Amino acid sequence: MNYNLPSHLSDLPIYKKAMDIIMLSRSISTYISQDLSYLNPDGTEDNNIYFTGDIIQQSTNLAPEIINAERERFSDKKHKHLESLELLTAKMYSNCRRLERSNSNGRDYLPILRGELKKFRKLQRSWMMTL
Repeated sequence: MNYNLPSHLSDLPIYKKAMDIIMLSRSISTYISQDLSYLNPDGTEDNNIYFTGDIIQQSTNLAPEIINAERERFSDKKHKHLESLELLTAKMYSNCRRLERSNSNGRDYLPILRGELKKFRKLQRSWMMTL
């Protein structure tokens, strides 16, 4: 994914971790959605399948928020992007927890994604201090 970055942004550890999370969430989502795409015996679909799309959408929004925060000149607008980034990571974390309770073999990979999110949060805290 190329978001037309200035060269220094692609070197940021938080940006690199965001890109790792995007790739990981897509892989896990694809694996889990194959298990959850079947109908239940009563003909209903598994509601957990929607959380697989949510983690993809939330992970793909991480990198643009980082870019927007870096490019923003005014601190109040910068803080809005930082708040959005925190909200995205919190939602991703809770969606991972929900998917871990699903009936899928792929749920075993979700702790890996949650671990990456924890690392991302640590990077995020130190990165926020530099802005």
